Amino acid sequence: MDNVQLQADFAYCEAIIKKHSKSFYYAFSQLPPEKANAVYAIYAFCRTADDCADSNGLPEHKRASLQRLKSELDLFRERSEADHPLWRALRHVFTEYDMDIRPFYDQLAGQFMDLDFSSPNDMHALETYSYHVAGSVGLMLLPVLASKAEADLRPSAVKLGIAMQITNILRDVGEDLHQKQRIYLPEEEMERFRYTRVDLQQGLINERFVDLWERLARHAESLYDGFYGSIGHFDADSRLPLALSVGLYRAILDAVRNNGYDCFSTRCYVNKEEAAKIGAAIAGGFSIAERCV
Repeated sequence: MDNVQLQADFAYCEAIIKKHSKSFYYAFSQLPPEKANAVYAIYAFCRTADDCADSNGLPEHKRASLQRLKSELDLFRERSEADHPLWRALRHVFTEYDMDIRPFYDQLAGQFMDLDFSSPNDMHALETYSYHVAGSVGLMLLPVLASKAEADLRPSAVKLGIAMQITNILRDVGEDLHQKQRIYLPEEEMERFRYTRVDLQQGLINERFVDLWERLARHAESLYDGFYGSIGHFDADSRLPLALSVGLYRAILDAVRNNGYDCFSTRCYVNKEEAAKIGAAIAGGFSIAERCV
């Protein structure tokens, strides 16, 4: 493949992450170009899978789209992939890095779980689902961001993905309920805090809801903290982008808190001004740490 074609293929992937996740794009655009392109290609695959499951089409059309993507991944595994920017870009990534294809299949399994959706019964079920749709992404990125690591960073990568997915769930309670007819809050936890499905349908924000929401938020924050403990084992040029992505995503939880826990009528996000402050603080911390080495 010539360099001009490869550049165009990665530009295709970059446009996808730039459109759909400004925070991830901001964070991972700080990587060296080769690594950044690899992240863009992996994100483009995951976004394509997510779009198959969350489109506005009929359930049978969603399933057919997801099955087609799985068939394309099967061809990719056999080195007979479709002549398409996504697959050409991913082939380059698999050539340059010690990639494992299993998390890509796990991602698709997670999207099929959404098509056959049932609310998670407990935290274990929530984490199982979150592994498939998000922890798997951490494993996909690991060979790119920790290419020289001696420690086993797979548990940390999975924890980060799960933390981010729980953050998504806590941000999108209303959207998931009303637009997708999905409740990701574990039934066992709802019963524990005496918060009912009727309460949820009514968008009731009371002490019970706040306690339930905070139960999941604190769990996500503990997973973020656990990941931070391992960040020094990632490649030196990957640490700041990772810290930025974690800091910006974790801040979504505070955005919901600052909005009075209203994750029913609006999607809370970190505005540009706040994101700039978070980014500057994290970058400043890394600069100080480097001077102390």
